[in-house]
Amino acid sequence: MPNFNDMFELTVADVDLIETALQRTQEALADETQLTQGIAGHSREDTLRQIHDLLGRLHNQKIFYKPKDGIYVSG
Repeated sequence: MPNFNDMFELTVADVDLIETALQRTQEALADETQLTQGIAGHSREDTLRQIHDLLGRLHNQKIFYKPKDGIYVSG
């Protein structure tokens, strides 16, 4: 059995593209009139759950910065 490559060389732009594609797929699957089946033989609900979980893991790996000095204004 082949081994999996666990050393990925993705740029921030690559991860952003993946995240955007997942969000668009999630939106398309959420619209029942557009797609009735998920991806790779999974049900639509399973695919939506997997995308939601993956987007959450991507979000949790981000590092958010705020200035050490002064007042932080988000947005």
